[in-house]
Amino acid sequence: MSYDLAVWEGERPADNKSARRSFNDLYDRFLDGEVKEPPSERITAYVAALLDRWCDITEDEKETSPWSAGPLIDSASGPLVYFGLAWGRAEEASAHAAAVAESMGLLCFDVQQDRLRPRAGSPNSGSR
Repeated sequence: MSYDLAVWEGERPADNKSARRSFNDLYDRFLDGEVKEPPSERITAYVAALLDRWCDITEDEKETSPWSAGPLIDSASGPLVYFGLAWGRAEEASAHAAAVAESMGLLCFDVQQDRLRPRAGSPNSGSR
């Protein structure tokens, strides 16, 4: 079992309910469909930034990677990447992943908490 995050390009939804709908639509279109698209340039750059901090689990000889599956880029299609984190590393790694997403102008949706990750310095990211 993993702790899942979704990161995508686009306008920030008005609230968490809208974010869930956006995520579901993107997932259905880009990851659950018959044809998977290559990841966009921004999503590719985002994945590369994550891998700058922790190596891909497929290359993890020291067992320090927080990713639950790899190669991490295989979790991306078009403007979306949906990836899992090992539960024991989820707090640290999800905070980093959300911060990197925001710094790159991307949206981060926490699937377990069913909410957008807060903007930096914000106590929360909106209502459900």
